[in-house]
Amino acid sequence: MTTRDATVERHDFGAEVGRLLDLVVHSLYSEREIFLRELVANAADATDRRRFESLTNPALTPPEAASVRIVPDTPARTLTIADDGIGMDREEMISHLGTIARSGTRAFGEKLAAAAPDQRVNLIGQFGVGFYSAFMVADQVEVTSRKAGTDAAWTWASDGRGAFSIAAAEREHPGTTITLHMKEDADEYLDPARLEAVVRKWADHVTIPVTIARDGRDVAANEGTALWRKSRAEVSEDDYNDFYRHLGLFFDTPAATIHWRAEGTVEFHALLFIPGMKPFEPAGEQERVSRLRLHVKRMFITDRAELLPPWLRFVQGVVDTEDLPLNVSREMLQSTPVLARIRRAVTNRVITELKTQAKDAQAYAKLWENYGAVIKEGVWEDSEHRAEIAPLLRFDSSAQDGLVSLAEYVARMKPEQAAIYYLAGDSIAALRGSPQLEGFRARGVEVLLMADPIDAFWPERLDSFEGKKLRSVTQGADDLAKVAPLEAPAGEAVPTEALIEALKAALGDAVSAVRTTERLVDSAVVLAAGGGADLQMQRLLRRAGRAGMAMAPTLEINPRHALVAALAGEVAQGADIAASAGLLLDLARIQDGDAPRDPAGFARAVEARLATALART
Repeated sequence: MTTRDATVERHDFGAEVGRLLDLVVHSLYSEREIFLRELVANAADATDRRRFESLTNPALTPPEAASVRIVPDTPARTLTIADDGIGMDREEMISHLGTIARSGTRAFGEKLAAAAPDQRVNLIGQFGVGFYSAFMVADQVEVTSRKAGTDAAWTWASDGRGAFSIAAAEREHPGTTITLHMKEDADEYLDPARLEAVVRKWADHVTIPVTIARDGRDVAANEGTALWRKSRAEVSEDDYNDFYRHLGLFFDTPAATIHWRAEGTVEFHALLFIPGMKPFEPAGEQERVSRLRLHVKRMFITDRAELLPPWLRFVQGVVDTEDLPLNVSREMLQSTPVLARIRRAVTNRVITELKTQAKDAQAYAKLWENYGAVIKEGVWEDSEHRAEIAPLLRFDSSAQDGLVSLAEYVARMKPEQAAIYYLAGDSIAALRGSPQLEGFRARGVEVLLMADPIDAFWPERLDSFEGKKLRSVTQGADDLAKVAPLEAPAGEAVPTEALIEALKAALGDAVSAVRTTERLVDSAVVLAAGGGADLQMQRLLRRAGRAGMAMAPTLEINPRHALVAALAGEVAQGADIAASAGLLLDLARIQDGDAPRDPAGFARAVEARLATALART
């Protein structure tokens, strides 16, 4: 493995890699051993990818004894990690090692700075930048790689200070060799015993053999067993946790572990985890697919088989079957009935586990905090399991602290109440203070509060629960007085017919209607949906640039409020209330979490009213 006499190309790092290297080296310095976990995991993945590609191209078949070999050389102060994997060509080395194509350093840096020290290690794997952890222990890194199926090899080299070089090289067999020139304070990672301890801690369940050169021979450093093929009685809690951390590059413990063997029309082993910590996904990079790993006869095939529906994509793990051929193609995976049966069985098993978790309110509250918004997607898109998902849903409530289920809500409904009332918006804190709730609170009627974007969509698909319709309070509450009449309304209702006509004329197309309402107590006005979708859905449509699909809202007025009475008096005296009408509508919009139609004009109007009021005092 020597560099041929050829022109050495020099490149600058892309996507602020220099800044990222500084973050990794200094923020993770106390967890330096993680570099070996990352490099071994990358080597094992490369070997798995080569095996998979060889199923359709036998020329790529890796050696029968393919392994990850770790060679410390104390006199030379180098540590080498070599594999028999798929390898990289010149363009791939530049792309994979010279840029951060996935997430960039800004999101990584922000998350790294905000994370607790014991969570930082997890982030490099989540961001796909694990290779750069090599610079925590090395002041020079060289990568020589030959892509399977080609004869050319290349060496990538860098000191991690802003640039790297690429040169033609030689490598006898396909695969990749990484050589680390160790820093003066990294001697411990030239000790075979220390290296073995790190491998056993982080990579004991890697199914590719990992060896360490020791006393002139290669010594096995990992057990390499398929943990999912063992019975539960053979696996300890520590074994599960170690495998979980290796599998998903997590650093916490799972919220739930699901380990079983399915027998019958289709047979498979499965070891699944519900992560205890919500993974970080940079904005715009969320991938709505399940990444469960599919193995056939212990051999990794793909993590793109979509073994779970998108709304369960947070579940991690392995499914291993012998009912599929080793040479199964990606096309076959989409159509084989065997995989369809496996998908159905795995989905049902995860739903059963979620039902079990939901019996422990405190533990489930944490799980719901992490994954509730994703689970609710299932109500919208998964008609087959919609009825099973509904009991799993949890909500904030206008009537109590803590989360409530739909079943708990129904059990507390008023005798005459026919609907499950809910209010969707941008934040729970804002919803709790919304005028939309005044009439419900005054009558002791509970309202469910929802603040995830998906909450504007899924209630329409669920429609009802235990025979009770789901109804947004912004779609009006004409039956509220029948459900629970207000015993002592505050103030006398004033005649509003002339005021309503004047408001309609002044506001024009900005509202679909103006009417009085019984659902206000302290506020003068509130908005209701003018028809069709509720207000939150219409707000989302406007923010998405689809304002043409949103209907103008209805303005509801409180006939017992002093402001409404004063405006009714002005109308009776023939005054022009156009300016006041505009202010009323904008106030209603602000109360509902929306901006005034003309923020600058609204500010000027308020300033003028304040100046006039102060001048009178």
